[in-house]
Amino acid sequence: MDKYQIFATQIRTEALKMVCRAKASHIGGALSMADILSVLYSDILQIDPQNPDACDRDRFILSKGHACTALYATLALKGFFPMEELSTYGQDNSRLMSHTNHKVPGVELSTGSLGHAFPVSCGLAYAARIKQETWKTYCLLSDGELDEGSNWEAFMFAAHHHLHNLTAIIDYNKIQAMGNTNEVICLEPLEDKLNAFGWNVISIDGHNYEIIEAALLQPTTKPKAVIAHTIKGKGVDFMENSLLWHYRNPTEEQLAEALAQLQIQNPKS
Repeated sequence: MDKYQIFATQIRTEALKMVCRAKASHIGGALSMADILSVLYSDILQIDPQNPDACDRDRFILSKGHACTALYATLALKGFFPMEELSTYGQDNSRLMSHTNHKVPGVELSTGSLGHAFPVSCGLAYAARIKQETWKTYCLLSDGELDEGSNWEAFMFAAHHHLHNLTAIIDYNKIQAMGNTNEVICLEPLEDKLNAFGWNVISIDGHNYEIIEAALLQPTTKPKAVIAHTIKGKGVDFMENSLLWHYRNPTEEQLAEALAQLQIQNPKS
């Protein structure tokens, strides 16, 4: 699983640099999902960076669009666009906006208005089934956005239409914009709720590459929900499990410390 760790470290490294350079936000949620993106873009998604609009490609939608730095880093590292473009993140006239922008190669949908992207993902999966297409749809959501009722309508829709070609991945880092999720609006028992909605539910350690891979590859006759228990700010000790890093951006000194920690964890990267 070294390749996953190396790739995830590269994602975290580039995301940190982008947020520091642009004095932007949401690094905590970008770091928490890096391991999931590493597995998805290494071995799960059927995609071609040289032909990002191929009709038979799998569709990946980042519903938590505010954490776009991790996705932009992933796409650049995979060759969807030049790495040099990451330095334009958050600047005037850059297509690398502070929420995911569909004008970026590899980005299916502009997201960040929470509660919208997952219903669109359900629509894509439904369309593929009607057309008897074999491609799949994957949607990565934050835990906090499950407060939006439109997502629960989408959960019902997907189960009713037996969308086994749809996978929802919930980045369950348990911290949202204004506090801990169990204090803002408690989601528990989340696994029981999704089971009751008719989904195949798998709860996993969202930082264990082997377990992430196995969950995403597990066959199903129902829509699949992967509840990935993660750590906000994963990989940088002073950012981990801290609400501050939902909005705060690192100073140059903090960036240097964060990058040093990542290098120690994974000297091969």
